[in-house]
Amino acid sequence: MRKFSFLAAGLLLSCAAYATPDLPFTQAVSVKYTVPAGLKMIKVITDYNDNVHVLTAQGFYRVSGTELVRDLRFRPLAQKIPVDVTTQEESGHLYYLYPDKCLTNGYAGIPYINLPTGKYNKVVVDAKGRMLLAGNNALAIATDKQIQELTPIDGIIRMEVNKGTFYILSNKALYRYNGSQFVAVHQTKGVTDFAFKGNDIVLSTPGGYYAIGNSGDTSLSLQSRVPVQDIRNLLVVNNHIWAGTTQGAFAEADKGYRYYASKRWLNQDEVTSMATVSNGDVYILTPTGLNKIAFPKQTLADKAAFFDRKIRERHIRYGFIANLQLDPSGDVGSSEMADTDNDGLWSSFYLGSQAFRYATTHDPIAKRYAWETWEAFERILSINQIKGFPSRTFERKGYKNSDPERWRDSPDSEWEWKGHTSSDEFVGHIWSAAVTYEMVAETPEEKKRVADWVDKIMTHIIDHKYTMVDIDNKPTLWARWNPEYINWYPTTIGDRRLGSTTIMAGLQLAYKLTGKEKYKTEAFKLINKHGYLKNITIDYRTIKSTPGYLHEGIDMGSDSWNHSDDEMAFLTYWVLYRYAFNDELKAKYKEAISNHWEIERPEKNAVWNLITLATAGDYDADATMWWLKTFPMDLITWQIKNSNRHDITLLPANFRHQTTEVLLPLDEQPVHRHNANAFTLDGGRSGESELAGDEFLLPYWMARYLKIID
Repeated sequence: MRKFSFLAAGLLLSCAAYATPDLPFTQAVSVKYTVPAGLKMIKVITDYNDNVHVLTAQGFYRVSGTELVRDLRFRPLAQKIPVDVTTQEESGHLYYLYPDKCLTNGYAGIPYINLPTGKYNKVVVDAKGRMLLAGNNALAIATDKQIQELTPIDGIIRMEVNKGTFYILSNKALYRYNGSQFVAVHQTKGVTDFAFKGNDIVLSTPGGYYAIGNSGDTSLSLQSRVPVQDIRNLLVVNNHIWAGTTQGAFAEADKGYRYYASKRWLNQDEVTSMATVSNGDVYILTPTGLNKIAFPKQTLADKAAFFDRKIRERHIRYGFIANLQLDPSGDVGSSEMADTDNDGLWSSFYLGSQAFRYATTHDPIAKRYAWETWEAFERILSINQIKGFPSRTFERKGYKNSDPERWRDSPDSEWEWKGHTSSDEFVGHIWSAAVTYEMVAETPEEKKRVADWVDKIMTHIIDHKYTMVDIDNKPTLWARWNPEYINWYPTTIGDRRLGSTTIMAGLQLAYKLTGKEKYKTEAFKLINKHGYLKNITIDYRTIKSTPGYLHEGIDMGSDSWNHSDDEMAFLTYWVLYRYAFNDELKAKYKEAISNHWEIERPEKNAVWNLITLATAGDYDADATMWWLKTFPMDLITWQIKNSNRHDITLLPANFRHQTTEVLLPLDEQPVHRHNANAFTLDGGRSGESELAGDEFLLPYWMARYLKIID
């Protein structure tokens, strides 16, 4: 039986007060259909069977699986090209308008009418089967094969039927049929589309949307605080307005809007037509593609299983978590795993996720995956010729990817290793060692395996005067924790606090795991002689731009907050607090962690929230669940743009680069790891790479371990 310390047991009991049942929630996902090249697509339409069709200039097409194929089902119609299609009000039967005929295959094929060739190019059908037909200088209603000519309306944009009444939108007015003629009920200037919502008629414009009642009077003023004001298409789904624009689509949400733009959601951003099916999924047509925004129900456990499978399928490189290179862009079938600058740090998130998973479920697969990544950590020491120096990563000779100038030959002639190891990597090392020792290592041999590894790294650091020394016998750029370097920083630059935090955590961990007195001695020397505890308790609210402090030509007091430092700090807090030498230090650490968390709270980061809960006791439950639920399913690095949106409140330029009052949902942001500014509005690339999903798995399994998710 696994044994947990009283500390761990007490921690779990206290965290359980925040437990939230893992109930199914709606997860927006994108589906892109394969479309034959060269199609000129006109309209997407769905019928009462939820079949999806697309009218094109080359013929009528339908969705089959994930492909758009020519609709050949009805042989008499297979080679004909409709000029318009519609669905009958209420019944949902498809009606086809051809140059000389309008017909349906519903009702045993009985309803049809022969028409003067080329006279009509638009049709809508009411529940009684009446057909409203329009063309150039032509307007008519057909009933029982009889055509009643009406006064033509110029500049028709769209026709629709609602509750048995026909409506026409032209470039001058919105008209309603009164039984004998069309009467203007609302003058329109620049209106591009209309839709029905309850008793209101919603109208879109280049400046937003508004609504009128049956009398034509305004019932909703112009809504210009929307993601994109220039709206071209409207659709109402479950009483929520959807808008299609030249910059993507957006939909009303319970609070604000959801914005679906970029290749994360659509094959291109120009929306030309929209349709929905009975479950609320929305099909969006662009000039070159058909897309679906679907809303399946899933639990967070389902979401974790998706990323678990995704990672095991294509993201494990020698035990490291791997970025993928995609060529062509967005094609995951072309995946190539490549090294990065921080393989150790990124892999520590995945190892951590499996450690918490094992501690929660006791699933031997999780333990196997954790040790598999640990093997990669062990080899970063053994693959190079420097005692106790952790390589950044390694690769078979001739296949290195990132920063070629940082690679060195291994004593094993088949391999190369990457040097220039940073403090980021060190944080990944001590975090990984801590959670592996606590949650994965069960036998004395397994615990010694972790302890020996930490001992080697920390001995190297102490022996080299609190630096990591590379093959050139020089300290690396960032792996420096010596007092001359740390205390050179003023208290207004975060590196002073961060460096003191990370090395103190490493010394505490090494002492706990090995029992060697030298680590405790060194730690208290840094505290008592060099003020490292005082550094750790620096108030983060005092961090500010402090230019002029140059380290190897780099200005360390620049005019922006370092979000990568936040990532390093919070991973370190787990180790710092849980391995504190005494309760007095633990109390000081708790205050320091809370101080940092208060600064970071607007970013809603689930990992920061959960680590703070497990150490200092502070926690934002709503933010954590929101973060997990809005984390994107698509982790391809598509170009994302939000700075053009009109529904966000921009803040004045500030040191933290917090651009908006409220954080956008993660699946509307550029894809990023935990070291990025969550308030970055624009970013990404052309879809030539893909992240793994460990960014989600770590907070999910932490939340399960801490009993935040029940």
